[in-house]
Amino acid sequence: MNKIRNSLNWTLAIAVITLVLAALFSIVSTFILSGVTWGVGLLIVLVIVLVGVVFDTIGVAATAADEAPFHAMAAERVPGAKAAVLITRNADRFANLCNDVIGDIAGIISGTASAFVVMQLAMQIGQGDNSTYQFWISVIFTSVVASLTVGGKSLGKTIALQYATPIIFQVGRLFYLLEVKLKINILKNGKDREKRKKKAKRK
Repeated sequence: MNKIRNSLNWTLAIAVITLVLAALFSIVSTFILSGVTWGVGLLIVLVIVLVGVVFDTIGVAATAADEAPFHAMAAERVPGAKAAVLITRNADRFANLCNDVIGDIAGIISGTASAFVVMQLAMQIGQGDNSTYQFWISVIFTSVVASLTVGGKSLGKTIALQYATPIIFQVGRLFYLLEVKLKINILKNGKDREKRKKKAKRK
């Protein structure tokens, strides 16, 4: 029963996170794309595609990484090792967040941005009213973006499987820096929560 409740809570949390991130990314991308040339728009689309590929790679690496080396590093107090342990221990949820949430949102936003770039390009060439001309630009541009996305994710998966542990260690180091420098605690440790609950009960 607890597993079902936890699964439902996680599903609800992911749905809310997806809603917020999708809205945020859509607003930001629309704001950035408005008023720029098709060349700048193309660069923005490529950046969005790259973001999706990077997070997809990290998500795959999380499921393939070995937890044991991180325990050894954590015992030696290596910065980022504890965060890496938490990532590998919760690899399914972390991969879900990276691949299914951020990765898919990036794919959707890149498609919307691509449509904007196609319109800008057609208008600049002077063929904005030519539906046939715009259709072929759209087909070619969409095909290129799709091939870059699929090819990039395929390459990312290969890299993730070969270098899973180093990748997750670097992500752990990033989370460590965010926690130490900016006081942003992205990963929640279950043991820490239990300690806080016990302290609260004692008080």
